[in-house]
Amino acid sequence: MINISDKLKYKLNMLPMKPGVYKMIDARGNIIYVGKSKLLKRRVKTYFSSNPKWDKVNRMVKVIDDIEFIVTDTHMEARLLECSLIKSVKPVFNSQMKHDRGYVYLKLEDYNKYRALSIIESREGNTFTFGPFRSRSQLNETINILKNLYPIKSAAKSYSFDFHLFPAALNEADFNENRNSLYEILTDNSKAKMFIKELSNKMKNEASFYNFEMAAIYKEIIINVNYIFYSINKNYELSKSNLITSIPVENGYKLFYISKGIILKKEISEKPFPDNIEAFTEAALTPLDSVIHMDEKSLVDYKDIVCSEIISSSEIAVKYI
Repeated sequence: MINISDKLKYKLNMLPMKPGVYKMIDARGNIIYVGKSKLLKRRVKTYFSSNPKWDKVNRMVKVIDDIEFIVTDTHMEARLLECSLIKSVKPVFNSQMKHDRGYVYLKLEDYNKYRALSIIESREGNTFTFGPFRSRSQLNETINILKNLYPIKSAAKSYSFDFHLFPAALNEADFNENRNSLYEILTDNSKAKMFIKELSNKMKNEASFYNFEMAAIYKEIIINVNYIFYSINKNYELSKSNLITSIPVENGYKLFYISKGIILKKEISEKPFPDNIEAFTEAALTPLDSVIHMDEKSLVDYKDIVCSEIISSSEIAVKYI
């Protein structure tokens, strides 16, 4: 461990081996970094090791004057609290989740011979607007590289297209057929898989003829297209459902009523799952006193946290209601 002040040593010793959020504070009282952990003491101590893994950590520890922490019942709550603090405080050393105003949408355009897809700042209806997406640059790269495939036409259990060195200008008939294909691909997982399979077949075919540059281009297209499909379809079932989850905690079990990826009610129960959910479910389904008022650009990060915790944790029991 590097040489640190007695004040920081005391704070490190005060940290519990419990889930929660920690805040790194500079000499002026500014929160410069917010993090979370399943085990606060173990995680925070790693910042003060002699050989930090990242240059950002090396720069940050030099200006840490104090550490504050908040204990939570579960890791999921720690992640959600971390997200909330990052969005409100915007600490200088945090990079993710604090710039949700910059998230963007993908729009399927009306007839335009040179542009089938575009990036917009806010949702324009639900039918032909997709998102939000965190990375404007990757979305823009995907839009540009897809132009070289147009027109994409529906074929028997697949799609037909060719790569053009320069994007082709589309007449209205080709544009509309291309638009229909894009809509299918963006809204139907089976169609999306067909499209990616055809891209993969073309990549393998180019490689078999030693056209490695062209094969690399198809590989890049696949990576970018997968970014769009993953952003639209990730956690689809969970993000559209109502469910009760039960997580073991120190003094029993923490129950959560989750609707469309958002926690609307939670409480501690002494009983194990599923004996603990009957009364909680009945209470959860009654009208709520509070309503979540948050736009979807902010909500996307919270929903992703909840859904990823449910998917990744073997400790979380789930019942769909």
